[in-house]
Amino acid sequence: MAEDGGAIRVERWGAVLVVTIDRPHFRNAIDNDAAWAIAAAMDRLDAEQDLFLGILTGAGGVFSAGADLKAARLGPRPLPDRGNFGFCRKPPNKPLIAAIEGFALGGGLEMALACDLIVAACGARMGLPEVRHNLVAVGGGAFRLPKRLPFHVAVEIALTGQPRPAEFFHQFGLVNRLAAPGEALAEAKRLAEELLANGPLALAATARIMRASADWTEEEAWRLQEPIVDAVRHSEDRAEGLRAFAERRPPVWSGR
Repeated sequence: MAEDGGAIRVERWGAVLVVTIDRPHFRNAIDNDAAWAIAAAMDRLDAEQDLFLGILTGAGGVFSAGADLKAARLGPRPLPDRGNFGFCRKPPNKPLIAAIEGFALGGGLEMALACDLIVAACGARMGLPEVRHNLVAVGGGAFRLPKRLPFHVAVEIALTGQPRPAEFFHQFGLVNRLAAPGEALAEAKRLAEELLANGPLALAATARIMRASADWTEEEAWRLQEPIVDAVRHSEDRAEGLRAFAERRPPVWSGR
């Protein structure tokens, strides 16, 4: 059952929370209300034990044009604790897949960069055009993009402001999977099904460690991963995983 939040739609697909940016007449640009609605959806994803991962997509064949610049002219408004676009500063603890159609520009690309995995339709356009409006990509794009792409490739994208097709980003590994136009969400769900075969607590812990560890030394990594791993080590799902292995059957995960 889909839940209509005005700026976004939220729908459960089994253990997956599908969050759809639903402002197609504004090219799914994010205003303050949309940012808060996305933040609420991410809070829900983290809070509900029987939700194991999320998918973020856009309505009307478009992912997002980024910030709603017309709304921004009204002046600054308080951001959610999760930061720009509802989650770029603090993504959910559970894995999140971006399903991109049409284009992901500016904040649209920054939202994709805040996700763990990216599925994009062939021909979709992605980029950081902020400099063309004398703006700076402050939603994470300026520092996340050069960590995901070769440095000079990322700098060219950011300083020219010119979008590139999804195929370009796929060849550098930023896009995990390409889909036929109109099929990005379906392909993201297929990817989600592959993840759902695995222990949900282990998925979340692994994603958290991989996100955070880019800034850890190896010595720090051994210490800082421990409290994240500890909850998985003592979970019901760990015991279920071992039982299922011994009994040669698929595990039934509870998220506990």
